[in-house]
Amino acid sequence: MFKPLEVYVGLRYTRAKRRNHFISFISLSSMLGIALGVTALITVLSVMNGFEKELRERILGMASHATISRFRSSLENWPSVAERARQHPRVIGVAPYVQGEAMLTRGRYVRGALVQGVLPQVEPEVSDIDKYMIAGKLDSLRPGEFNVVLGNGLAGALGARVGDKVTVVAPKATSTPAGILPRLRRFNVTGIFEVKHGQYDTQLAVVHVDDAARLFQLEDGVTGLRLKLDDMFLAPAVGRELAADLPGTFWVRDWTHYHANFFRALKTEKTVMFVILTLIVAVAAFNIVSALIMVVTDKESDIAILRTLGVTPGSVMMIFIVQGTLIGLIGTLLGMFGGVALANNIETLVPAIEQLFDTKFLSPDVYYISDVPSDMRWSDVSLISVVAFAMSIVATIYPAWRASRTQPAEALRYE
Repeated sequence: MFKPLEVYVGLRYTRAKRRNHFISFISLSSMLGIALGVTALITVLSVMNGFEKELRERILGMASHATISRFRSSLENWPSVAERARQHPRVIGVAPYVQGEAMLTRGRYVRGALVQGVLPQVEPEVSDIDKYMIAGKLDSLRPGEFNVVLGNGLAGALGARVGDKVTVVAPKATSTPAGILPRLRRFNVTGIFEVKHGQYDTQLAVVHVDDAARLFQLEDGVTGLRLKLDDMFLAPAVGRELAADLPGTFWVRDWTHYHANFFRALKTEKTVMFVILTLIVAVAAFNIVSALIMVVTDKESDIAILRTLGVTPGSVMMIFIVQGTLIGLIGTLLGMFGGVALANNIETLVPAIEQLFDTKFLSPDVYYISDVPSDMRWSDVSLISVVAFAMSIVATIYPAWRASRTQPAEALRYE
């Protein structure tokens, strides 16, 4: 008796056993449809977040968060620049690198590759290449010995294994009495790594920074410095701060420049998937329209009696808005709890299903990521829940308005 009239009647209509069981079925199916749609949306977006996170970690495990270089020239006196960069509070790792395109040959096999010179002692500060070694060690790269570590795909294309020799042909020319000859050098394969990402496994060859500098005729210079930050999402801001702080003119770029199109495509795909799956929620939410219209028709005489007792059209409208909102609220809450539970346990459920049916959804021979990762974010859960609940409220407006237009005389004419 202490509840507002609209809420009290609306809740009673929701709990009451209806004469028409089909109406109850539609209401229940609407509630379950919203719950299923919200669960699916939370789960799918969590899995997409997981794949995005996994790809980002694998890509940035090899690429740096930011680089410092000169524009169209090598970076001289790089130790002083590296020391200056280390003074930034966000920078946790600095390593020099030399980078250039070359052609690798072994016997009749020829492949284009990206040759990257690193300093093995400090390279683990900015990349995880040492963790991806499947044969040999990164420490085998010693200055003057001309050793090379190949990506697994590149080594397979060349038919090379640890202990073999490959010839690296640089796009630099050397003048000799016999004419202009390309620069080439034989390297010993001392290691093979596998990132499980085609960009690195099939195209990257890693050598010592001194050997790369000699190959590409950089003398004492390097291509630039690679930086690792404590928060990669601050890379654009840190890059601008370093560019302003370093003496002279430097070109500071971050990972968002190198992989902008890739991560933009992932974001677009996630947005499109959100819109598509939201349509499932929309269909379920607008089933509330059908349910409430049938309730209005079923309760027409009750509405007329309430009107004759002095209930205003606005109050009648609120009665059915409360009823539809309750259906949407229960469905949204069920879907939210179900989605959170499924997203948090999908990394356990998928292997169990694979084991039960003796199958593999993502074959490691085909896909870079063979497990189904999940990264549930409460921001996504909140957005999905709000959108689903808002759709439920919108779906109640027309049936509630139609109920408020009921004329008592017309409704009670044949009673």
